[in-house]
Amino acid sequence: MIRIKDHKQRDLFDPWSFLSPKRRQMLDDSWAGLLKEQLLAELPVEQFASHFNQGFGRPTKELHTVLGTLLFQQFFDLTDCEAIDQLSFNIQWHYALNITEESDSAKYISPKTLWSMRQLMVELCLDGVVFDQITLKLATIFDVDTDKQRIDSVHIKSNMRRLGRISIMANCIRKFLVNVKRGHKKLFGTIDPAFCERYLPQKALSAFSMVKPSESAKTLESVARDLFDLVAQFKDVPETAAMHSYKLMDRVLHEHCNLVPAENGREVQVKTAKDVPASSLQNPSDPDASYSGHKGQGYQVQVMETFTETEDPEEKSETLNLITHVEVQPAHESDATALIPAIESTQQRGIGPKKLLADSLYGGDDNCQDAEERGVQVIAPSMGQPKEGRLNLSDFELGKNGKVTRCPQGHQPIESRKKKTRHSVCFNAEICSQCPQRDVCPSKPGKKGYYLRYEEKAARISLRRQFEQTEAFINQYRWRAGVEATMSEYDRRTGVKQLRVRGINAVRFNAMLKACGINILRAVAVWAAKNAGSRTAKGQKAGIGLLFGLIKELFNAIWNFARNIFWRPSFLWVYAHNCHSITF
Repeated sequence: MIRIKDHKQRDLFDPWSFLSPKRRQMLDDSWAGLLKEQLLAELPVEQFASHFNQGFGRPTKELHTVLGTLLFQQFFDLTDCEAIDQLSFNIQWHYALNITEESDSAKYISPKTLWSMRQLMVELCLDGVVFDQITLKLATIFDVDTDKQRIDSVHIKSNMRRLGRISIMANCIRKFLVNVKRGHKKLFGTIDPAFCERYLPQKALSAFSMVKPSESAKTLESVARDLFDLVAQFKDVPETAAMHSYKLMDRVLHEHCNLVPAENGREVQVKTAKDVPASSLQNPSDPDASYSGHKGQGYQVQVMETFTETEDPEEKSETLNLITHVEVQPAHESDATALIPAIESTQQRGIGPKKLLADSLYGGDDNCQDAEERGVQVIAPSMGQPKEGRLNLSDFELGKNGKVTRCPQGHQPIESRKKKTRHSVCFNAEICSQCPQRDVCPSKPGKKGYYLRYEEKAARISLRRQFEQTEAFINQYRWRAGVEATMSEYDRRTGVKQLRVRGINAVRFNAMLKACGINILRAVAVWAAKNAGSRTAKGQKAGIGLLFGLIKELFNAIWNFARNIFWRPSFLWVYAHNCHSITF
């Protein structure tokens, strides 16, 4: 059965009236108040509820509570036991989730239920839905300007051990042998007992980790041959060929070894370390992780956020910079492949940028052209460096259409042609032959003069390099550095760089909800700044109103006193008939 509380329906009596005014104000100004008032109703409980039966089975936990607990667990970086404790006793969690009952069904969730609900949420990819809906809601509430954004990536590690090549092969073999022994005992009896003696004992794997460096090459070849023999033996057996552990062995064999023809069929030849692809298996317990030569094993997360070009502290405190896009990739993926999907994702949700700051890896010419077709200007340094001691196309004066208008010495061409994407510019032969930079100039002698030939792509890159030397580029690109602070905050507050899970789906779940938590915590800071300003204004207005009220009361008192004294009939009669002074 499904339990969903309608949090849009107001209570007849305030269930939080037992809180003192100061504590209530603190809760309203914290993340709990923002989430209760604005974001709790945005959680996708309907999509979650569709996988439960309406009239059969035990009642579920209240689904807002479940989704909220999973969200809080990630952006506060809590273990399962810590999350259960917080849900049971933390009044901020109760206030944020609007839990007004004092019962175990409302304020307690078992570890098994928490684990099951998290697995279901991962399978349904609801982490992306939660991130999108909360981000869009915050963008609406705080009127976030999404025209200016910046993108970068951060390397993260899953909960796996770093293994060498020998250990990777040995672990795959042992994993396969254990699975065959459990599920197919008859097939297990056909395996050479020597394999079982080497790989099945508990201390077998630790023996492979203690191989001497001088013997590592020999041991690697021996393990590779064992791996090849097992793969060949069970290649045509349907029961084992479909097993996950067998597929891992086959993958490792082809990633680390070459199969060369031999007299008896084929034999295995171990590849050199540099020939092993970066996408190769790093640990059998996490098949999705890969290797980055720059940062190591694991995954990378692409993060795009909005920014504001201001240095005014007051304006910065009341402006929300929002993370608009999060994508998890294996570590070997290039940043160049992430730019266009990020732009498309944000544009589909109505929060796309018009100007995007990025590193040089994102700013390839193809990416810049594709982004421009989508109405986005990518500002990033161009890739590569021109050769020193030689003139290049960026030293020439170029028009907006990519045509050369002047050479570095200030001479104009006598002829310019363009055929498809190729430009050809001719300079006067007499001038070029006497030029002091003749030896370093890229122009070549021809029939009518000296010719400079270049592609349209080279012209675009040269125009970008010329723009990079201007003050305008420096003033615009300096705001990209702010994304590094976001990456630091992302790790410092949520612990995203070292996760407790394995597998790309679980890693994506963690990264998405942790980024959502950063958005909420940032929004709370802006929320509190605006509330503080409004309370100050109310206090000042109340103080001025009190002052005017006191002046009014004093004036009324003086007026009433004077009227009672000077306009009484007895006073007028005495003054008219006795004509003597009155002392007050």
